[in-house]
Amino acid sequence: MPKDYSRGRRIADQIQRELSEIIRLELKDPRVNLVTITDVEVTQDNAHCKVFFTVLGDVEQQKMTTKTLEGASGFLRSALAKRLQLRTVPQLHFHYDISIERGVRLSQLIDVAVSGSSGNTTQ
Repeated sequence: MPKDYSRGRRIADQIQRELSEIIRLELKDPRVNLVTITDVEVTQDNAHCKVFFTVLGDVEQQKMTTKTLEGASGFLRSALAKRLQLRTVPQLHFHYDISIERGVRLSQLIDVAVSGSSGNTTQ
């Protein structure tokens, strides 16, 4: 197995898959809609993991979803423990992922710059 795909990365990938399924199927909170787990980072000792997510909605929806997921972290951790074969399941810390919004904004800026420069060449 390649060295760059370590055990920690495999655990993070498995946690991401399982959390996505648990949130979609088992979390019965109406405040959590259309959540996508974008990435998971696990510490070397597997004690903590950062869970990055996106959600459709405004800033208020993002804050409410973050608060709800943090409140449900105990339930999510116990559900993970039933699915994963790990000695200890890491504590979950949820963070809203702004990388997608940042990418969309950069793409819009590039589109504006390209359309602006093409308009100047036709004169």
